[in-house]
Amino acid sequence: MMSRMPLKTLAVAVLGALAFNAQAAEYEWTFQTSETSGEPQYEIKKEWAANVETMSGGRISIEILPVNAVVGPTETLQAVSSGIIQGHLTDPSYFSGQNPAFGMMGNLVGAWGDPVEFLDYMNYAGGEEIYNELVEPYGAHLIGAAATGLESLVSSRPIRTVEDMQGLKLRAPQGMVYNIFEKAGATPVNLPSSEVYTALEKGVIDAADNTVFATNYQQGMFEFAPYPSYPGFHSLPMVAVSLNKEIWDGLPEDLKAILETSVDAMAYEMVAKLKARDLAAVKEVRKNPDIEIIDMSAEERAKFRNIAKEEWAVWAKKNDITQKFYDSVVTYLKDHNLM
Repeated sequence: MMSRMPLKTLAVAVLGALAFNAQAAEYEWTFQTSETSGEPQYEIKKEWAANVETMSGGRISIEILPVNAVVGPTETLQAVSSGIIQGHLTDPSYFSGQNPAFGMMGNLVGAWGDPVEFLDYMNYAGGEEIYNELVEPYGAHLIGAAATGLESLVSSRPIRTVEDMQGLKLRAPQGMVYNIFEKAGATPVNLPSSEVYTALEKGVIDAADNTVFATNYQQGMFEFAPYPSYPGFHSLPMVAVSLNKEIWDGLPEDLKAILETSVDAMAYEMVAKLKARDLAAVKEVRKNPDIEIIDMSAEERAKFRNIAKEEWAVWAKKNDITQKFYDSVVTYLKDHNLM
């Protein structure tokens, strides 16, 4: 009969095995995100890293860090290229200063009625290939695209149609979204997100392009803006999951496949989990008779998209990549009867 291993010996053996496994990773990477730790998206991204380690049998180990952990949010592309960090999961709009195509691809305002449309375009209609044409000269490779969900407007007056935006004092960040709302008849006001609550309370603005429905609800925006939109119709930021290009080029094909598959899975999981969070908030809000949730009709969404298209055409002329992206998206939207 085999004798049992003494507990002390067993503990040493287990610790030794754990140490061996910890050292067994062929690739150890650090990825920085654009969220603070504890946010729903941040937790989903940490789960993605854990799944990659499991799927690769421990060959890949990824540490996920919050925004500003190593560099600022506008500096992660350069940090990935130089090897300061190996990857990032972030909105490409942060890099608009390096190339306007990052802003255009990062958030093509008015294009998408649902994050699944965006993911379909990126995965199956050439979006990811165009993005890699853009980003690879900067030393990074897009593993795959993800998305959060459509952002929701909060408003002190109902916005059921594009015409209802006439004269609307609306908080919007500078850039494409600002210009598009201006074309739609609104009067955009450039305010930091930290001032939105107070600006709504004091009537400085009538409405705000701020964030997703659940977060607006948690921040108490509906107290002064009781006409939120849901689902949203304007802004859908991309989450680019990218790795240093030199590292990517040197990976074996099986690990490339694991990374691509894992990002695709995370993308749909992120959409589902964040939508569930929004729907839970919608359910709570509907109990309050003083708040009316407005879902803009498909016809009015198409009107807004056509207004947005005018600004897309302006941005398309900025360089070859912006033009190629514009042509590609417009073709997709027309082929799917979305424009």
